[in-house]
Amino acid sequence: MTVRLGTPLSDSAVRVMLLGAGELGKEVAIELQRLGVEVIAVDRYANAPAMQVAHRSHVIPMTDPQVLNGVILAEAPHIIVPEIEAIATEVLADIEAAGLATVIPTARATQLTMNREGIRRLAAEELGLPTSPYAFAGSAAELAEAAHTIGLPVFIKPVMSSSGKGQSMIDAIEDAANAWAYAQSGGRVDTARVIVEGRIDFDYEITLLTVRSIRDGQIVTDFCAPIGHRQVKGDYVESWQPQAMSAAAQASAQDIAGKVTEALGGLGVFGVELFVKGDQVWFSEVSPRPHDTGLVTLASQVMSEFALHARAILGLPVDVTLREPAASAVIYGGMDARGIAFEGVAEALSVPTADLRLFGKPEAFERRRMGVATARGTDTDQARERAREAAGRVRPVRV
Repeated sequence: MTVRLGTPLSDSAVRVMLLGAGELGKEVAIELQRLGVEVIAVDRYANAPAMQVAHRSHVIPMTDPQVLNGVILAEAPHIIVPEIEAIATEVLADIEAAGLATVIPTARATQLTMNREGIRRLAAEELGLPTSPYAFAGSAAELAEAAHTIGLPVFIKPVMSSSGKGQSMIDAIEDAANAWAYAQSGGRVDTARVIVEGRIDFDYEITLLTVRSIRDGQIVTDFCAPIGHRQVKGDYVESWQPQAMSAAAQASAQDIAGKVTEALGGLGVFGVELFVKGDQVWFSEVSPRPHDTGLVTLASQVMSEFALHARAILGLPVDVTLREPAASAVIYGGMDARGIAFEGVAEALSVPTADLRLFGKPEAFERRRMGVATARGTDTDQARERAREAAGRVRPVRV
């Protein structure tokens, strides 16, 4: 397979459109820019992180099919890379079917994974992968009934949301109504369904970055070293790589990740989330794109997940080699304000091996992820300590 890359802003350019322009898309855009790709960033708000490093950008309602279709037709990208869930995915299916662009990884994968119901039914019911007990509910009463059937405690998540939004846990049936209302407030789009999941007694959870790329004219699957992470209210606060696990558990994790990503098809990085207890592994979720916990790979791997994604979608060789143990720790906004500043950056970067990514989001919220610190170490314990220390030294301030 011969890959030819051109010159941006010329007739020879390879044009890639990012649908969603957050911090993960920003890193992908930077990697694409390094390869001379023309990048168009699209999101629902102005000055999103990836827009700041793209050739052009558009602010549109991402779930409006007519507007989204218009932007795609006007820009005529060769490759479309969805970075968020809240997109009018039926447009992508039409674009793909007409042969107008390649959707990463595929339009079907985007449709399935933007909806927890679609991907859970694929994993559990079609592929027969082990998952937590679950049910779907379309009302507070159905939620309560599902919780009673599955057995308390249960976790409630909107079928369409991200980064922990709208997620809660209840251990009493009378809390079902509040959980339902909270889920409705946190969904990415107007929806009336939630997934109700039983609790698994697991030791830890991992993200297994799974990369589908072209090698010798064939699609091959590679796995990065497992990433451990800690979450608070469904949102990751720190991650580390590698996560220690038994050989049997790692083999099982790769088997599950390989099956679900093969079913989704296409090229690129998939973030497969798994629960692990001893040698036993359960499928949780999959994102058909770089994963937030994978920010650690900026420090840990020969190629970060963003470089892997950029290369894979362009049909270029990839290398998933782990360079050394590393960790990431989130920097929150700590306030509701626009155009905040950051102090303590020099102090943070004085931590041995530490590095920072300040995402450039135009508006901060108390619990909005505004940056991340990474650090390497002789082992993940040292790396985690350094990353947490570096993140803690960064102080968001009002201007």
